[in-house]
Amino acid sequence: MKLWQGRFSAPMSADADTFNESLSFDQKLYRADITASLAHAQMLGKCNIISEEESQAIQDGLQSILSDIESGVLKIENAEDIHSFVEENLVKRIGQTGKKLHTARSRNDQVATDFRLYARESCDKAISLIKALVEALVLRAKEGAKYLMPGFTHLRKAQPVSCGQYFNAYSEMFLRDLDRFAACRRRLNVMPLGSAALAGTSYPIDREITKELLGFDEISENSLDAVSDRDFVAEYLFAASLVMAHLSRLCEDTILYTSDEFGYWNIPDEYSTGSSIMPQKKNPDLPELVRGKTGRVYGHLTSILTVIKGLPLAYNKDLQEDKECFFDAEATLFSCVSIYTALIEKITINVNRMFEEAGGGFSTATDIADYLARKGMPFRDAHAVTGRLVQYCIKENKTLFRLSLKEFRTESELFEEDILSTVTPRASAEARDSVGGSSLNAVRRGVNAVRRRLKKF
Repeated sequence: MKLWQGRFSAPMSADADTFNESLSFDQKLYRADITASLAHAQMLGKCNIISEEESQAIQDGLQSILSDIESGVLKIENAEDIHSFVEENLVKRIGQTGKKLHTARSRNDQVATDFRLYARESCDKAISLIKALVEALVLRAKEGAKYLMPGFTHLRKAQPVSCGQYFNAYSEMFLRDLDRFAACRRRLNVMPLGSAALAGTSYPIDREITKELLGFDEISENSLDAVSDRDFVAEYLFAASLVMAHLSRLCEDTILYTSDEFGYWNIPDEYSTGSSIMPQKKNPDLPELVRGKTGRVYGHLTSILTVIKGLPLAYNKDLQEDKECFFDAEATLFSCVSIYTALIEKITINVNRMFEEAGGGFSTATDIADYLARKGMPFRDAHAVTGRLVQYCIKENKTLFRLSLKEFRTESELFEEDILSTVTPRASAEARDSVGGSSLNAVRRGVNAVRRRLKKF
């Protein structure tokens, strides 16, 4: 029987019941629902809204339901939603007293509370997984600090950079993601329980009791807003979308860098796939899948924003659409971050290949312009001189660090012997010792900075 059946003279039709149900997906909230109900029952007893004996009986019944669900004895089925399932089973176990659990509470504030409890735990799990990914990147950065690779802009070789600086760059992205999830967790940790359906309750409840029992930081200040607020779902999905965006960028680099054309990295066989028709193929399916799943999470963010954009106050059934997008995005995020952490730990780096490529594309040209500028030539003139040297190299099929001093001096008498050591890829990288730069010391400082910032999570 439905919790609301009393007002109706006929049962809900089977097709309408199937369309309306949410147990198939909101059963994931069973632990949160029972946890919130335990706190609510305890508060009802302390406030003498029900007797202490009734409160204890309800709590004991709820604990037994939780134990039976988690042991597999009790299967979650045959109910409209998880809240109905728990209450119906409670009444079966302790009788009429079980019906008193819903005193001073509505499913509206109940589900809002349950979902916040679940989302809070999900934020904690996301933070833990992303932190592990950053730790893997930090190890790669420490290892790669002394190795050079090409740095790109517009997917064209730009300047030599440290491999460690490259991995530190992704650490920076994921550190911002950690901040976002921590902020999301902080903002969602507000308790709606006690708002009832929309207007609050006439019972003399003490919301501070349930707030403390459930570990919320604050109590919602407006019951109309509290039961209909799903900003935290949108914020979670936005944070998840940015993690996926950053992962997708890393996927693209991985796919490129492990190709025959680049050859910078190698994905081990245990994280690769092959072709059903071409025996020679070794495909980067895992990075491609993660890159593809990014759009899936973006879609869930769009979904919740569309759901909430035109809802009148207060609660509307549209809000039942908040959970499937959240649960799928959560599962997608967790699986993608986990697999990429493993992948980052397992890839091998072709140090010699990257070093050979680091000086290609006239990547030390800026060092020549800077050299002349330090000698007193205006930078724009130095830029033009260097451009002519690049043209000369293209014509003569040479590289900048293979030019002789005589060839340099055809463009400017300011060039001296030290220019020959200035234009090597190693010297170029080492010259950039500013904070966040590509020198060995700068990268090591960057590694330490990442580790220091990780400690707050």
